[in-house]
Amino acid sequence: MRMRTHVCVVVGIILMSAFGAAQQGARGGSWPRVGADQGMTRYAPLEQITRNNVAQLRIAWRRPTVDVSIASKLPSAAFGSLRASPVMVDGVLYSPNGVGLVEASHPGTGKTLWVQQPFADEPNQGLSGGVSRGVAFWRQGDEKRILVVRGEYLIALDPKTGETISTFGDKGRVNLRAGLGPLATRYSWAGVPQVCRDLVIVGVSSTTPEGADSPTRREAAPGNVQAFDVRTGKPRWQFRVIPRPGEVGNETWENDSWAYTGDANLWSMIGVDEDQGFAYLPLTSPTNDMYGGHRLGDNLFSSTLVCVRCLTGQRVWHYQITHHDLFDYDLPTAPILADLSVDGKAIKAVIQLTKQAFAFVFDRTTGTPVWPIEERPVPPSDVPGERASKTQPVPTKPPAFDRQGSTVDNLIDFTPELRAEALELIKRYKTGPVFTPPSIRTETNRGTIQLPGSQGGADFQGAAFDPEMHYLFVPSVTAPFVADIQAGDPAKTNLSFMKGTRAWIGGPQGLPLFKPPYGRITAINMNTGEIVWQVPNGVGPRDHPAIRHLKLGRLGSPGRPSPLATRSLLFVGEGSDFVGGGRSEGMPAEITTNYGAPWFRAYDKATGEVVWEVELPAGVTGAPITYMFEGKQYIVVAISGRKHPGEFVAFSLP
Repeated sequence: MRMRTHVCVVVGIILMSAFGAAQQGARGGSWPRVGADQGMTRYAPLEQITRNNVAQLRIAWRRPTVDVSIASKLPSAAFGSLRASPVMVDGVLYSPNGVGLVEASHPGTGKTLWVQQPFADEPNQGLSGGVSRGVAFWRQGDEKRILVVRGEYLIALDPKTGETISTFGDKGRVNLRAGLGPLATRYSWAGVPQVCRDLVIVGVSSTTPEGADSPTRREAAPGNVQAFDVRTGKPRWQFRVIPRPGEVGNETWENDSWAYTGDANLWSMIGVDEDQGFAYLPLTSPTNDMYGGHRLGDNLFSSTLVCVRCLTGQRVWHYQITHHDLFDYDLPTAPILADLSVDGKAIKAVIQLTKQAFAFVFDRTTGTPVWPIEERPVPPSDVPGERASKTQPVPTKPPAFDRQGSTVDNLIDFTPELRAEALELIKRYKTGPVFTPPSIRTETNRGTIQLPGSQGGADFQGAAFDPEMHYLFVPSVTAPFVADIQAGDPAKTNLSFMKGTRAWIGGPQGLPLFKPPYGRITAINMNTGEIVWQVPNGVGPRDHPAIRHLKLGRLGSPGRPSPLATRSLLFVGEGSDFVGGGRSEGMPAEITTNYGAPWFRAYDKATGEVVWEVELPAGVTGAPITYMFEGKQYIVVAISGRKHPGEFVAFSLP
């Protein structure tokens, strides 16, 4: 293993010189972007903290999710939600707090330097804004600014003072709903703006109060991607996610369904190749995401990775990851830019992870797959009016990084008794391989058990890429759910079928239905497309009374923790509030029993061995970062929970 790592490092040095300013992680001891760099690698080549001394890590400082200066004015809900990942630039940490207001703090002490003030006309005095995952930092010469999305606005702030930059938009902000058309009655997005040259690009999660996941009508606003001048806030371009007549992809919408279908949003985050001037847009499923009888066809550009020119929004290439999406298999995580050497050939690549547990790898300049992608037959739909795609794309490399298919072979088999109970349980459901479509809920069928479910596989937690080893580290979750649909009530909807209960499903005696690990980390050599190691993340339900006597090893805990890679270590959390606040809506309490615990761990990148772990007051809910300040390396992570106020916790060596 050490020999293989050494060879990868040598190849990495050669590629670095070949590509010049490639995606190489956070350099110079800073952490200038939420994903470390514009390629979302979540990597920094720091090595003050190593596997030999990581056990000496201590808490250096802690700070609450909101500064005490405004804490007394906030609703109690603001203290239990912290999803942000800070940036560290010029010796200052910047991050949104629990209501999306940006705070600046000292990287060595956590002491507050300034707090963004809400606008005078914001509802509830501006103290009930949405959660935001981070900020963008832009500089050119002496010009600098912080950019953040809060509520319906893109806001520009002075990094020195936190004051709004009055020359940006309308006195410091730009309304993001205005450009999405009359069907957009609201705008929300928890993502992070991405800067490319002199433009700032934003996505959208929802354009209606009911959200993109549970529409009541077939008509909706398309979730177009918008770009604005980083200095003035003036609109520069929009990328139409649902093409109009005469545009590429319009023919994939049968019966003019393009005219009324909406969503296909970019709810995750964006990757950028600054050198080439390209942005990579991971798009999602269209209205409705589990029934498409009113939108027959492949439905471009839904569930598609699209490469556009940063300056114009012009499409360069695209690849649809899921045809006619009926599974909520949208693209949930930022594309990762990686410089690879495949069969001796240097390739500027982009990697797109999916909920169905695939890693699609393309030449990021041309869109050509690095390894062949096959169109494989998938099960048809038996829902009236529906026509599922006959095939779906499956990469030949790398292999799937998580369990796929609600099949008998995948059911738990800890004991013969539990296996028999699992076999009996699934008789009430439709089951099958990955891409088995949703089914109508009846007295004899409770719906289709989908594995992976709509939370992955991979999800917004993304992955980390080491540009020296060329390893990709992917946290994922084995989490099924029931994809059931019900006939629409004509008095309430014009959709023939609507999403049903979409319930989470457990197995015998409160144990999971399928085999472990229930949360795992997979290391993939991206030069070869092969899995190097795979380990559970977390203890999981091994102490459940039905299996305690088996004295099993770690079974993994379901969650969506983001990774952080350094020169020799991989940091990953646990207990990350599996979906939202601790438990998904509809998820029975017994399914989460003994699953998630608030641990933060360091793994040896070469082997997957746990070399350090610490129990925290709450689960890890934000992506960890690392930086150097005054000669000391810090690891900072966000924690929060229903019973614990959100806070940032910083670790360093004594």
